[in-house]
Amino acid sequence: MSDPLTIVPATDATREWVAALMARSEPWATLGRDLDQSRRLLARPGFLLYVALSGSEPLGFLYLHRYGLAGSPYVASIAVDETVRSQGIGAQLMTFAEDLFRPQARHLFLCVSSFNAGAQRFYERLGYSAVGELPDYILKGASEIILHKLLDRPAQ
Repeated sequence: MSDPLTIVPATDATREWVAALMARSEPWATLGRDLDQSRRLLARPGFLLYVALSGSEPLGFLYLHRYGLAGSPYVASIAVDETVRSQGIGAQLMTFAEDLFRPQARHLFLCVSSFNAGAQRFYERLGYSAVGELPDYILKGASEIILHKLLDRPAQ
């Protein structure tokens, strides 16, 4: 990654890139989400899709809902291209989400699959903690773990 990272709303072209990344990445590969299912998911109303770019090259994405869980913001999906993982892009995307919602929200939620230990460690490093579990929610024998972070608001 030579250019600085920018995070911008998705375009039609980057939306297709996101669908392809989603279809080939965990946890979606294990959960059986293919390219067409990913496209349909990304077309749902009410969601926000942002893409991390280095120059014009997409490197990762963030799929959000403003009122996704108990009226609080929800990170529905996040992924970074496998060729640039472990370079801080995911952390920058999560910081972007937190900063986006911090002015109006106190809480941010997401789910992580029980079989996705690497993602669990990533979110824990960012200050997220488990607040619930949905056994057999998507995949029999696996759980979706509900994670939460209290967003500290800047002093008024």
